[in-house]
Amino acid sequence: MNSVQPAPAATAPPSGARLLRTALVLAGVALLGAMSWGGYRLWNGAPYPEVDPNVVAMRLREQAERVEEDLDGRSRFEARHVDTGACYYRGLRSFAHIDEARRDVRSFDLDWRATDVPQATARAGQERIRNRLSQQGWKPTDEHPSGMGFRFEHPDTGDKVDVGWYEATGTLAVSIYAPCGKVPDGFDE
Repeated sequence: MNSVQPAPAATAPPSGARLLRTALVLAGVALLGAMSWGGYRLWNGAPYPEVDPNVVAMRLREQAERVEEDLDGRSRFEARHVDTGACYYRGLRSFAHIDEARRDVRSFDLDWRATDVPQATARAGQERIRNRLSQQGWKPTDEHPSGMGFRFEHPDTGDKVDVGWYEATGTLAVSIYAPCGKVPDGFDE
């Protein structure tokens, strides 16, 4: 007679082997996720921070008023208007968009100048600006070769204040600007 032998009972793999398989699957998923994120970041570069253009413009105007007060307190500067500037693609994607500005990212700046400013007046005003910015935690980033100008950067916002005096014309020039930021959809300059 032919007897049918029962199939051997299925046995669960040892728990150590099961844990190892689970760990390998999870590591593979994590590696795929990291590679995807890393590839995205490599292609696009670091994202620009989102900004509210009105808040940035107000911040620049307030800083301009403080700088003007530091210079001499008199309003002899022409009207200040915040302008926007071009910002470009980052990462490897920038090679596909060489010299093509992004429409959704803008920088902001406010410039003004006064002419016929005596050197002593310019130096005294610059020293007041330098002292105030240092006391408020701004960091010096650049010094003009002539010694008659400087640039400070705010460590939190990245805003910069640039002040220079030009001997040939007696021009005192001030530029206050904010770095590139992603503006809301529908932003109209």
